[in-house]
Amino acid sequence: MKKIEKELKRYYDEKLKNFGTGAKGVGWKSPEAQRIRFEQIIKIANGTSDFSINDLGCGVGDFLDFLIEKQYRFTLYNGYDELESMITLAEQKHPPCPKANFHTIKAVSKDLKEADYTVASGIFSLKYGIPNYEWLSYILETIHQMHLNSIKGFAFNMLTKYSDAEYMTDDLYYGDPLFLFDHCKKNYSRNVALLHDYNEYDFTILVKK
Repeated sequence: MKKIEKELKRYYDEKLKNFGTGAKGVGWKSPEAQRIRFEQIIKIANGTSDFSINDLGCGVGDFLDFLIEKQYRFTLYNGYDELESMITLAEQKHPPCPKANFHTIKAVSKDLKEADYTVASGIFSLKYGIPNYEWLSYILETIHQMHLNSIKGFAFNMLTKYSDAEYMTDDLYYGDPLFLFDHCKKNYSRNVALLHDYNEYDFTILVKK
């Protein structure tokens, strides 16, 4: 994955240079598109309070801003990103706070801390030249680590294979929502929700323990 790390750094450095630290700077087409995804993944914690949460692939910490804006009562937020440049910007953007921390992550299996919930928004989309079967293996391993480090549940989103063919590109991965729903249902919990009704070319899966 070293080649991918270099490509990711190049991709996001260019985005940040062109668009700054807003939603477009971390790869979303618009702030609205980013926000719609946040509204879906946070449903994993709806109805709860005083929870800890991991944000895997946190970028510059926009999901933390969303949680604060929406007045979610979290006790601890841990944001993780592979790119040190993202973590540096996240720390610059947010004043020091004992309830919120940012971490550079090298290996999810070693560096991810336990929390009530773990969420991942947008991290499974950009695969560059990695074969689909290899990328799926990476996705399943990451989901498994999210499960191991989540006490109450986890959530993730992904581009869908039901996207319009004319808009699909080879550098992106389009997951099978039915396969992933089945995988999570069989392996992690009886309480799994598949959200595919918010007018975007992706889906969200919530796994509640």
